[in-house]
Amino acid sequence: MQAALTAFFMLLFSLLSLLGIAANGFIVLVLGREWLRYGRLLPLDMILISLGASRFCLQLVGTVHNFYYSAQKVEYSGGLGRQFFHLHWHFLNSATFWFCSWLSVLFCVKIANITHPTFLWLKWRFPGWVPWLLLGSVLISFIITLLFFWVNYPAYQEFLIRKFSVNMTYKWNTRIETYYFPSLKLVIWSIPFSVFLVSIMLLINSLRRHTQRMQHNGYSLQDPSTQAHTRALKSLISFLILYALSFLSLIIDATKFISMQNDFYWPWQIAVYLCISVHPFILIFSNLKLRSVFSQLLLLARGFWVA
Repeated sequence: MQAALTAFFMLLFSLLSLLGIAANGFIVLVLGREWLRYGRLLPLDMILISLGASRFCLQLVGTVHNFYYSAQKVEYSGGLGRQFFHLHWHFLNSATFWFCSWLSVLFCVKIANITHPTFLWLKWRFPGWVPWLLLGSVLISFIITLLFFWVNYPAYQEFLIRKFSVNMTYKWNTRIETYYFPSLKLVIWSIPFSVFLVSIMLLINSLRRHTQRMQHNGYSLQDPSTQAHTRALKSLISFLILYALSFLSLIIDATKFISMQNDFYWPWQIAVYLCISVHPFILIFSNLKLRSVFSQLLLLARGFWVA
């Protein structure tokens, strides 16, 4: 029975991974084609293609890693391949978190009706900052990855040149991963998560004030501004649920509470990668350009099967 459940969750994880890879790849291909055709992208499209690319790579790396170590029966806490996997995994996760935060900020500055001079200045300036913010996010993620590598260097050094004894390396590696890494990851990932939350709170407050003003003046709540607020909030709140689940999953995962030998490992991996796989579909259906291309593909697929 236990083997059957494990096989079921592995199959579910595989399907979720394939959906995530396909959806993120679709976003990258559509916007990449637009970039090649016109030589430029809108700020929103820049963030979406960056987010799609990072998630595509993250999902691919995570899937290969999980099945490779499951097939090889390698102890999860050791091995050179696992160490280098985590370098890629930390880099892609950090970049993805920052890209998600900039997406929420862009929604906020485009839609929120806030008259504070600082917000108006940000509303005017932020779209032009997007390329530099994306580049800065990649740079910050790279520096953070190097920090993890530097702190865990003795473990890598032992694998590469066999300078330290196995016991000494194992104790050092276990100590820093148990006490240092989880707290450092919590601090690092909390920064973009806080930016994301602030953006959503500002947008909710803007919608509340706009609704009160419309009701006071006797106007309909179906005006374009209210509808834009509502659409953005629906997208961001669904994103918030997935984002918060992903954030908590990564923090718990950093504590190594659930290892690969644990019976709940595969269900836990589904929770960890759920946002990466599901949120791209929310982005596709909430974006007119992506939704149009996706609808055309569905029509072509239907025509192919009917023929």
